[in-house]
Amino acid sequence: MQKVIIISTDRREGLYDITEEVKDILDSSGVKTGYVNVYVQGATAGVMIQENWDESVQEDVVDLLRRLIPRGGWRHDIQDGNADAHLKSGIVGPSETVPIIDGKLGLSTWQNIFLCEFDGPRDRRSIVVTITEV
Repeated sequence: MQKVIIISTDRREGLYDITEEVKDILDSSGVKTGYVNVYVQGATAGVMIQENWDESVQEDVVDLLRRLIPRGGWRHDIQDGNADAHLKSGIVGPSETVPIIDGKLGLSTWQNIFLCEFDGPRDRRSIVVTITEV
């Protein structure tokens, strides 16, 4: 089974919780054992599993990546000024895979799934959710 989540982002960089949307797709599948793959289409975004309780952790992730990969001074910036977004996306990666355990996402209490925006704001980010039954 495969469905696409569409969301818009309202800032250049940030983490957006998409866990509930992924849960809804899993619930509609009826799959009890398998895997959920969450994949963002686009070269300047990523997907990350991170703490869901304290928003400061999500802000720290953005701050860390800004310090590691600052804006400006990269060769690709000559093209469209977003080289840092491509590099951040490459480090985070475009997808995460979560086990399905008894019909539920196999996340711990403090884990959620986040879209990582590095080149927003965007009217449309497409996240492909693929459910595989085993």
